[in-house]
Amino acid sequence: INIVDTPGHADFSGEVERILKMVDGVLLLVDAAEGPMPQTRFVLQKALELGHKVIVVVNKVDRPDARVHEVMDEVLELLLDLNATEEQFDSPTIFCSAREGTSSYGPDEKGTDLVPLFETIVNYIDPPKGDENGNLQLLVSSIDYNDYVGRIGIGRIERGVIRQNQEAMICNYHDKENPPKKTKIVSISQIDGLRRIPVTEAKVGDIICFSGAENITIGDTVTSVDCP
Repeated sequence: INIVDTPGHADFSGEVERILKMVDGVLLLVDAAEGPMPQTRFVLQKALELGHKVIVVVNKVDRPDARVHEVMDEVLELLLDLNATEEQFDSPTIFCSAREGTSSYGPDEKGTDLVPLFETIVNYIDPPKGDENGNLQLLVSSIDYNDYVGRIGIGRIERGVIRQNQEAMICNYHDKENPPKKTKIVSISQIDGLRRIPVTEAKVGDIICFSGAENITIGDTVTSVDCP
């Protein structure tokens, strides 16, 4: 399971949309005292438009000023306002205290660990879809830089498998003037917690960091050589 944090603020709208295209569902984190904030509305609207399944997570239920039941009503009102589908409106709700590391299925239950949250993710959010045996297709959603290897592309594999040292093509749907360019994927790593772990190959649904493509930029697609 990859957990990807998105900025909440409308000033980062491009980044929010890119991140939401990398995921299969969203956890809508709402403070048990403050309720949904203006930026909550913005990010939720984008997630609903993309048809994502939503799990509502009411956090900080241990706050002395928590008003859990009112906040749940506010979230339902927000979903109604944003024209959520019937399934999105019936989203499961989990009650958490991040500080204590606990979660529970009911507002008045005391949680002991985060198992209810993870079980809800596994049971409710669909696994990644895509043809593992098809030609490689990877959309670059973010860029990093490192003095040793230069530009690092970060993105999710939508189809096929990517392997270390394989040749690939870089294409950009919106840039009709520059034809696809050939490149070599020198190294691949996956994110484990806050660390990056080198791997030799990755498949559909994996979010990876890769180096070797010098001029890679956000919005590029990496494809197999035979099928640009």
